[in-house]
Amino acid sequence: MSTYAIGDIQGCFDELKALLELIQFGDQDKLWFCGDLVNRGPKSLETLRFIRGLGSQAVTVLGNHDLHLLAVHQGFAKAKRSDTLDAILTAPDRNELLAWLQQQPLIYTDTQLGFTMTHAGIPPAWSIKKAHRLAKECQNALRENPTNYFAHMYGNQPNTWSDSLQGPERLRVITNYFTRMRFCTPQSELEFASKGGLESQPDGFYPWFSLREQRFPNDKLVFGHWAALEGHTGTQQIHALDTGCVWGGALRALRLEDLSQTDIPSQQLNR
Repeated sequence: MSTYAIGDIQGCFDELKALLELIQFGDQDKLWFCGDLVNRGPKSLETLRFIRGLGSQAVTVLGNHDLHLLAVHQGFAKAKRSDTLDAILTAPDRNELLAWLQQQPLIYTDTQLGFTMTHAGIPPAWSIKKAHRLAKECQNALRENPTNYFAHMYGNQPNTWSDSLQGPERLRVITNYFTRMRFCTPQSELEFASKGGLESQPDGFYPWFSLREQRFPNDKLVFGHWAALEGHTGTQQIHALDTGCVWGGALRALRLEDLSQTDIPSQQLNR
Protein backbone atom coordinates (compact mmCIF):
# COMPACT_ATOMS: atom_id res chain seq x y z
CA MET A 1 0.00 0.00 0.00
CA SER A 2 1.24 3.48 -0.92
CA THR A 3 0.10 6.94 0.14
CA TYR A 4 0.49 9.71 -2.42
CA ALA A 5 0.10 13.41 -1.61
CA ILE A 6 -0.91 15.40 -4.69
CA GLY A 7 -0.62 19.13 -5.29
CA ASP A 8 -3.24 21.62 -6.44
CA ILE A 9 -5.32 20.14 -9.27
CA GLN A 10 -7.48 23.21 -10.00
CA GLY A 11 -9.58 21.35 -12.52
CA CYS A 12 -6.66 19.73 -14.39
CA PHE A 13 -8.48 16.40 -14.48
CA ASP A 14 -6.69 14.97 -17.53
CA GLU A 15 -3.34 15.41 -15.80
CA LEU A 16 -4.68 13.82 -12.62
CA LYS A 17 -5.82 10.74 -14.51
CA ALA A 18 -2.48 10.51 -16.32
CA LEU A 19 -0.60 10.89 -13.03
CA LEU A 20 -2.58 8.11 -11.36
CA GLU A 21 -1.89 5.85 -14.32
CA LEU A 22 1.83 6.62 -14.13
CA ILE A 23 2.07 5.78 -10.41
CA GLN A 24 -0.11 2.71 -10.98
CA PHE A 25 -2.62 3.81 -8.37
CA GLY A 26 -4.38 0.72 -7.05
CA ASP A 27 -7.24 -0.32 -4.81
CA GLN A 28 -4.99 -0.56 -1.74
CA ASP A 29 -3.39 2.85 -2.21
CA LYS A 30 -4.48 6.15 -0.68
CA LEU A 31 -4.46 9.69 -2.07
CA TRP A 32 -4.02 12.94 -0.17
CA PHE A 33 -5.16 16.11 -1.94
CA CYS A 34 -3.72 19.44 -0.74
CA GLY A 35 -6.78 21.50 -1.61
CA ASP A 36 -7.71 23.75 -4.54
CA LEU A 37 -9.36 20.88 -6.34
CA VAL A 38 -11.18 23.36 -8.55
CA ASN A 39 -11.00 26.60 -10.56
CA ARG A 40 -8.90 28.08 -13.36
CA GLY A 41 -8.52 24.68 -15.05
CA PRO A 42 -11.00 23.19 -17.57
CA LYS A 43 -12.51 20.22 -15.71
CA SER A 44 -13.37 21.18 -12.15
CA LEU A 45 -16.67 19.30 -12.23
CA GLU A 46 -15.03 16.05 -13.35
CA THR A 47 -12.35 16.50 -10.69
CA LEU A 48 -14.88 16.92 -7.88
CA ARG A 49 -16.94 13.96 -9.00
CA PHE A 50 -13.90 11.72 -9.26
CA ILE A 51 -12.38 12.58 -5.87
CA ARG A 52 -15.72 12.32 -4.09
CA GLY A 53 -16.18 8.94 -5.75
CA LEU A 54 -12.90 7.67 -4.30
CA GLY A 55 -14.54 7.49 -0.87
CA SER A 56 -12.20 6.40 1.90
CA GLN A 57 -9.31 5.99 -0.53
CA ALA A 58 -8.87 9.76 -0.58
CA VAL A 59 -8.55 12.58 1.91
CA THR A 60 -8.57 16.24 1.00
CA VAL A 61 -8.21 19.55 2.78
CA LEU A 62 -9.89 22.78 1.74
CA GLY A 63 -8.04 25.41 -0.25
CA ASN A 64 -8.93 29.03 -0.94
CA HIS A 65 -10.45 28.19 -4.34
CA ASP A 66 -12.60 25.47 -2.79
CA LEU A 67 -13.91 27.91 -0.19
CA HIS A 68 -14.50 30.50 -2.90
CA LEU A 69 -16.62 28.00 -4.83
CA LEU A 70 -18.73 27.32 -1.73
CA ALA A 71 -19.14 31.05 -1.07
CA VAL A 72 -20.25 31.69 -4.67
CA HIS A 73 -22.70 28.80 -4.50
CA GLN A 74 -24.24 30.17 -1.32
CA GLY A 75 -24.46 33.72 -2.67
CA PHE A 76 -21.75 35.38 -0.56
CA ALA A 77 -19.35 36.08 -3.42
CA LYS A 78 -19.53 36.76 -7.13
CA ALA A 79 -17.66 34.62 -9.63
CA LYS A 80 -14.51 36.29 -10.93
CA ARG A 81 -13.74 36.70 -14.62
CA SER A 82 -10.97 34.10 -14.34
CA ASP A 83 -13.16 31.52 -12.55
CA THR A 84 -14.10 28.30 -14.32
CA LEU A 85 -16.83 27.19 -11.93
CA ASP A 86 -19.96 27.39 -14.10
CA ALA A 87 -20.04 23.68 -14.90
CA ILE A 88 -20.18 22.86 -11.19
CA LEU A 89 -22.71 25.56 -10.33
CA THR A 90 -25.11 24.36 -13.03
CA ALA A 91 -24.55 20.59 -12.63
CA PRO A 92 -27.57 18.47 -11.63
CA ASP A 93 -25.54 16.97 -8.75
CA ARG A 94 -24.06 20.27 -7.57
CA ASN A 95 -25.82 20.20 -4.19
CA GLU A 96 -24.46 16.75 -3.37
CA LEU A 97 -20.95 17.64 -4.55
CA LEU A 98 -20.80 20.91 -2.63
CA ALA A 99 -22.31 19.41 0.50
CA TRP A 100 -19.48 16.87 0.39
CA LEU A 101 -16.88 19.59 -0.20
CA GLN A 102 -18.21 21.63 2.73
CA GLN A 103 -17.54 18.68 5.06
CA GLN A 104 -13.82 18.52 4.25
CA PRO A 105 -11.29 19.67 6.89
CA LEU A 106 -8.62 22.36 6.86
CA ILE A 107 -5.94 20.05 8.26
CA TYR A 108 -5.28 16.32 8.23
CA THR A 109 -2.70 14.31 10.19
CA ASP A 110 -1.78 10.64 9.87
CA THR A 111 0.06 9.75 13.06
CA GLN A 112 1.28 6.45 11.64
CA LEU A 113 2.96 8.13 8.68
CA GLY A 114 3.87 11.15 10.79
CA PHE A 115 2.71 13.66 8.15
CA THR A 116 0.32 16.60 8.39
CA MET A 117 -1.35 18.17 5.36
CA THR A 118 -2.81 21.65 4.92
CA HIS A 119 -3.41 23.79 1.85
CA ALA A 120 -1.15 26.78 2.53
CA GLY A 121 0.70 25.81 5.71
CA ILE A 122 0.76 26.21 9.48
CA PRO A 123 2.09 29.45 11.01
CA PRO A 124 5.14 29.30 13.28
CA ALA A 125 3.02 30.42 16.25
CA TRP A 126 1.04 27.15 16.34
CA SER A 127 1.93 23.60 17.25
CA ILE A 128 0.21 20.93 15.18
CA LYS A 129 -2.02 20.19 18.15
CA LYS A 130 -3.08 23.82 18.36
CA ALA A 131 -3.56 23.97 14.59
CA HIS A 132 -6.00 21.08 14.78
CA ARG A 133 -7.90 22.72 17.61
CA LEU A 134 -8.24 26.03 15.74
CA ALA A 135 -9.10 24.33 12.46
CA LYS A 136 -11.93 22.56 14.22
CA GLU A 137 -13.43 25.94 15.18
CA CYS A 138 -13.61 26.94 11.51
CA GLN A 139 -14.79 23.53 10.38
CA ASN A 140 -17.63 23.57 12.90
CA ALA A 141 -18.64 27.08 11.85
CA LEU A 142 -18.52 26.15 8.17
CA ARG A 143 -20.70 23.09 8.70
CA GLU A 144 -23.12 24.41 11.32
CA ASN A 145 -23.52 28.08 10.37
CA PRO A 146 -22.17 28.57 6.84
CA THR A 147 -24.19 31.76 6.36
CA ASN A 148 -22.29 33.53 9.11
CA TYR A 149 -18.96 31.96 8.11
CA PHE A 150 -19.08 33.02 4.45
CA ALA A 151 -20.53 36.44 5.23
CA HIS A 152 -17.31 37.32 7.05
CA MET A 153 -14.71 35.07 5.39
CA TYR A 154 -13.14 37.52 2.94
CA GLY A 155 -10.60 40.10 4.07
CA ASN A 156 -6.97 40.57 5.14
CA GLN A 157 -7.55 41.76 8.70
CA PRO A 158 -6.62 40.81 11.29
CA ASN A 159 -3.26 39.73 9.87
CA THR A 160 -1.69 38.43 13.10
CA TRP A 161 -2.82 35.70 15.44
CA SER A 162 -3.91 36.45 18.99
CA ASP A 163 -5.54 34.02 21.38
CA SER A 164 -7.87 36.85 22.42
CA LEU A 165 -9.50 37.15 18.98
CA GLN A 166 -13.19 36.29 18.90
CA GLY A 167 -16.06 35.93 16.45
CA PRO A 168 -15.70 36.48 12.70
CA GLU A 169 -12.22 38.02 12.99
CA ARG A 170 -10.92 34.92 14.75
CA LEU A 171 -12.37 32.60 12.10
CA ARG A 172 -11.10 34.81 9.26
CA VAL A 173 -7.47 34.84 10.35
CA ILE A 174 -7.50 31.09 11.05
CA THR A 175 -8.88 30.50 7.56
CA ASN A 176 -6.27 32.80 6.01
CA TYR A 177 -3.40 30.97 7.69
CA PHE A 178 -4.58 27.60 6.43
CA THR A 179 -5.53 28.67 2.90
CA ARG A 180 -3.68 31.88 1.88
CA MET A 181 -0.40 32.13 3.77
CA ARG A 182 2.97 32.57 2.01
CA PHE A 183 5.20 35.04 3.80
CA CYS A 184 4.93 35.98 7.48
CA THR A 185 7.00 37.44 10.31
CA PRO A 186 8.39 35.49 13.28
CA GLN A 187 5.28 36.72 15.13
CA SER A 188 3.11 35.12 12.38
CA GLU A 189 2.01 38.45 10.86
CA LEU A 190 0.71 37.70 7.37
CA GLU A 191 1.60 39.46 4.12
CA PHE A 192 -0.78 38.95 1.19
CA ALA A 193 0.62 41.10 -1.63
CA SER A 194 3.66 39.01 -2.57
CA LYS A 195 2.74 35.95 -4.63
CA GLY A 196 6.03 35.26 -6.39
CA GLY A 197 8.83 32.93 -5.43
CA LEU A 198 11.35 33.34 -2.64
CA GLU A 199 12.96 36.22 -4.53
CA SER A 200 9.80 38.28 -3.87
CA GLN A 201 10.26 38.13 -0.08
CA PRO A 202 9.26 41.50 1.45
CA ASP A 203 11.47 43.19 4.02
CA GLY A 204 10.85 41.80 7.49
CA PHE A 205 8.92 38.79 6.19
CA TYR A 206 10.02 35.21 5.59
CA PRO A 207 8.60 32.07 4.01
CA TRP A 208 6.38 30.58 6.70
CA PHE A 209 8.10 27.19 6.44
CA SER A 210 11.60 28.56 7.12
CA LEU A 211 10.34 30.08 10.39
CA ARG A 212 8.40 26.96 11.28
CA GLU A 213 11.37 24.67 10.68
CA GLN A 214 13.34 26.66 13.27
CA ARG A 215 10.65 26.25 15.92
CA PHE A 216 9.32 22.77 15.09
CA PRO A 217 12.18 21.00 13.29
CA ASN A 218 10.65 17.53 13.59
CA ASP A 219 7.24 18.30 12.09
CA LYS A 220 6.67 16.69 8.70
CA LEU A 221 4.30 18.73 6.55
CA VAL A 222 2.95 18.73 2.99
CA PHE A 223 1.20 21.72 1.47
CA GLY A 224 0.13 23.26 -1.85
CA HIS A 225 -1.00 26.79 -2.74
CA TRP A 226 2.38 28.37 -3.58
CA ALA A 227 3.00 27.47 -7.22
CA ALA A 228 5.87 29.97 -7.58
CA LEU A 229 8.02 27.77 -5.31
CA GLU A 230 8.03 25.17 -8.10
CA GLY A 231 8.02 22.45 -5.46
CA HIS A 232 11.12 23.61 -3.54
CA THR A 233 11.27 24.80 0.08
CA GLY A 234 14.92 24.18 0.95
CA THR A 235 13.78 22.34 4.09
CA GLN A 236 14.07 18.65 4.90
CA GLN A 237 10.68 18.04 6.48
CA ILE A 238 8.31 20.44 4.70
CA HIS A 239 7.30 19.59 1.14
CA ALA A 240 5.69 21.95 -1.39
CA LEU A 241 3.40 20.11 -3.81
CA ASP A 242 1.85 22.83 -5.97
CA THR A 243 4.03 22.70 -9.08
CA GLY A 244 1.70 24.91 -11.13
CA CYS A 245 -0.11 22.47 -13.37
CA VAL A 246 -2.84 24.99 -14.19
CA TRP A 247 -0.16 27.53 -15.15
CA GLY A 248 1.65 25.19 -17.55
CA GLY A 249 3.89 23.49 -14.96
CA ALA A 250 3.23 19.97 -13.71
CA LEU A 251 1.05 17.97 -11.36
CA ARG A 252 3.08 16.25 -8.63
CA ALA A 253 2.53 13.17 -6.47
CA LEU A 254 4.78 12.59 -3.45
CA ARG A 255 4.88 9.04 -2.08
CA LEU A 256 4.95 9.61 1.66
CA GLU A 257 6.52 6.26 2.50
CA ASP A 258 9.81 7.05 0.72
CA LEU A 259 9.44 10.68 -0.53
CA SER A 260 9.74 9.66 -4.19
CA GLN A 261 8.23 12.22 -6.57
CA THR A 262 6.31 11.72 -9.79
CA ASP A 263 5.38 14.62 -12.08
CA ILE A 264 3.05 14.84 -15.07
CA PRO A 265 3.61 17.89 -17.30
CA SER A 266 0.64 20.14 -17.90
CA GLN A 267 -1.26 19.36 -21.07
CA GLN A 268 -2.51 22.95 -21.41
CA LEU A 269 -0.71 23.54 -24.70
CA ASN A 270 -2.35 20.46 -26.21
CA ARG A 271 -5.92 21.39 -25.28
